[in-house]
Amino acid sequence: MSANLKYLSLGILVFQTTSLVLTMRYSRTLKEEGPRYLSSTAVVVAELLKIMACILLVYKDSKCSLRALNRILHDEILNKPMETLKLAIPSGIYTLQNNLLYVALSNLDAATYQVTYQLKILTTALFSVSMLSKKLGVYQWLSLVILMTGVAFVQWPSDSQELDSKQLSAGSQFVGLMAVLTACFSSGFAGVYFEKILKETKQSVWIRNIQLGNTNSTCCYD
Repeated sequence: MSANLKYLSLGILVFQTTSLVLTMRYSRTLKEEGPRYLSSTAVVVAELLKIMACILLVYKDSKCSLRALNRILHDEILNKPMETLKLAIPSGIYTLQNNLLYVALSNLDAATYQVTYQLKILTTALFSVSMLSKKLGVYQWLSLVILMTGVAFVQWPSDSQELDSKQLSAGSQFVGLMAVLTACFSSGFAGVYFEKILKETKQSVWIRNIQLGNTNSTCCYD
């Protein structure tokens, strides 16, 4: 049962990641009359949905008791503003990253974006080594080198890029590449920073995500 659940989770993750990229790419390059939606609005809505999902999970952990849920949210969030303030740095970085992803998808095709964005694995590993003192084995470093090589080959000029450049009229490919690379570094740093905070506290990951979502939504709104 556990093995089937792992494969099911993997399949859902692959489907979600692929459909998200294709949907974002299509929505940012679709030619239609009228103004396009604001990326900041999409980020805020996504954060609100995450907050709602985390509140439901906290409600479930509270044995479906509204009184217990209200007490937990009051004690862990309202009465601990300094704990929420600790997440101001990663929330600001995540806000920047999420908006940069829309810029990247407006200027890159979906395949190039998806492969290049995998560099976040490399940046996360580097920040984990420097900030969390993690040690990577030889095979892990070799995998990261292979990842970098694959991304470099994807960016290598080819004849087919002339056709792609005509289709990518929404902006410059250079702008898209810089946006996705910046998002990779911000994703790596924010992810490791958030992990470090989780290891230093006794609060559940759902409570931390609610705090992160609240701060993130505030950053987007401002």
